[in-house]
Amino acid sequence: MPKFLLSILFLCLTSLVWGQESQQEKLEQRKAQILQEIRENESQLQSVKKKEKSAVTVVMLQANKIKLQEKLIKTTEKQAKILGNDMYINQVKINKLKKELELLKEDYARMIVKSYKSRSEESRAMFLLSSESFLQAYKRAQYMKQYSSFRKMQGEEIKAKSLELQDYNGRLAIQKKEKQKIIAEREKERLALEKQKKEQQRLVNAIKKDKNKIMAAIRKKQAETKAIDRQIDRLIREAIAEANRKAAKDGTATGGSSSRIALTAEAKILADNFRANKGKLPWPVEKGFVSLGYGKQPHPVYPTLVINNSGVEITTESGAFARSVFAGEVTNIMVLSPVNKAVMIQHGDCFTVYQNLSSVSVSKGDKVGIKQNLGKIRTNSEGKTVLKFTISQNAIYNNPASWLYNM
Repeated sequence: MPKFLLSILFLCLTSLVWGQESQQEKLEQRKAQILQEIRENESQLQSVKKKEKSAVTVVMLQANKIKLQEKLIKTTEKQAKILGNDMYINQVKINKLKKELELLKEDYARMIVKSYKSRSEESRAMFLLSSESFLQAYKRAQYMKQYSSFRKMQGEEIKAKSLELQDYNGRLAIQKKEKQKIIAEREKERLALEKQKKEQQRLVNAIKKDKNKIMAAIRKKQAETKAIDRQIDRLIREAIAEANRKAAKDGTATGGSSSRIALTAEAKILADNFRANKGKLPWPVEKGFVSLGYGKQPHPVYPTLVINNSGVEITTESGAFARSVFAGEVTNIMVLSPVNKAVMIQHGDCFTVYQNLSSVSVSKGDKVGIKQNLGKIRTNSEGKTVLKFTISQNAIYNNPASWLYNM
């Protein structure tokens, strides 16, 4: 293969390795976060078990732990695949270096033999004295000088290639050990997952006798949730209407509707900044795990029962506080029930809502910053501390998982 094509291939492989190294770092971060979520889930699970709370709560926490374990296995599999690709690329480089080194050594050996045959000072002198002119003698002297320099350069190149080969061999050995470690971790996680599924089935079987009672309670909770969603939806539309009235009065913006905010220049900057951070926003709690995801989904205990969630539910530790995911203005403090308060924050034409607070530490009209404390999250009678978090663009709910970092 021509040297030019070899160089192009080498550059492509190098850039691919850099990209995969970056992916590996991201996967390692994601893996660390999942492990932290599993630990927090396990802590919550043990706490609930000790307090002998609802069996359904235990089952739901166990189901969430299974989901996290499955995510961990998938992340580990991705790591193993990327590592395998890296190992292949490094092996290609090693093969290329070995071939280049072999050619260099052969060429260098021929040069040494040739140099040995003309090693005496007499033969070198005769080579110069046999020149037909001064110009030819000068050229021959320059050739001898360049020949010597080239031989030295080749020796240094052989040394450099040998060190590079040694480095790649070392990397490959480390990667082989790392892959073995990842495979062992994956097997350990798989066995743990099987154990958790058996435990989950045992718990589900134990509460089957109370199925009708439990399903009635679930449906009641879903009805309450829908009523709260309608209340929040109404308040969002009222906030949109209020923003449009204010903009129309000031003459600072036009084009609003009952479901869409007419953005002022200032609000547009905030909205653009908020959207620019999609996928990078911090979690609305310092630590915790997603115990119920967004959208329609089968109930963790009774899969035939479909539930719908307008946001995400994040289980955290007792005494935890909700925090703003981005800068904005508090547009509403809601009392959704005697024990459930919520904070609504406007970010241009987007709204974030933080539900299930026992106390609130901000007021309507306050300007808040990123990660600012909004209030204490309520711990319910079953010992669970759960924040419900929603994001909407105007009046349309979005999946928070696509907005929050590493969810």
